[in-house]
Amino acid sequence: MSEFRVYGGPTVLFDYGGLRFLTDPTFDQPGDYPRGDGRFLTKTAPPAAGPETLGRVDVVLLSHDQHPDNLDRSGRELLSSVPQTLTTPSAAGRLGGTARGLAPWESVVLGPVTVTAVPAQHGPDGSEPVIGEVTGFVLTGDGPAIYVSGDNASLPLVREIASRFGPVGTAVLFAGATRTGLFDDALLTLDSAQAAEAAAILGARRVIPVHLDSWAHFTQGRDALDAAFAAAGLSRLLDG
Repeated sequence: MSEFRVYGGPTVLFDYGGLRFLTDPTFDQPGDYPRGDGRFLTKTAPPAAGPETLGRVDVVLLSHDQHPDNLDRSGRELLSSVPQTLTTPSAAGRLGGTARGLAPWESVVLGPVTVTAVPAQHGPDGSEPVIGEVTGFVLTGDGPAIYVSGDNASLPLVREIASRFGPVGTAVLFAGATRTGLFDDALLTLDSAQAAEAAAILGARRVIPVHLDSWAHFTQGRDALDAAFAAAGLSRLLDG
């Protein structure tokens, strides 16, 4: 099985098919970071380690570039040294460089690995015009599939992904029950109970929970997630 190293927030490094993948790079220190609408997101803890500890990174899987809790200043600097960044079409247009945009269900073949962009919804129905495009990813081709959810709050989309790719070997689930005041404080990512439900829908053999810590707008941490998976009888799936 692939080894996953979680750096905090949504950032995790893993190997698959001989390639090294990094999700949503965030390595900045604690502080207030602009979110683009005159307000701030507050980072509360440093990363587990700095980008200098990553070693080789072949591909960044970037769910979106709009928010500093998914791509911060250090993460943007890192992109210039990575051969390929896969993300949404709009993010690729803004980032330039080696960024490549993938529409939902579009795939790219990287040696033995096929990476498919899968839909994600960063909030309630109708939120995309305000929040912008977000994507998840499914990796296939070298052993059991890996699903990276990105900032997704929609279980119906998880069901659609599972119908095409399930069961998956590993699900990297962005949880944390994110709320920022938008849309009457609606969830912008899965809460802990929904993450457990997503794992069941996907038939996942293992879950790497991320997007649980280091930011003030993540309203549920690892304790809540552990309790939700225990209540669902799925504690055996948790890793990381």
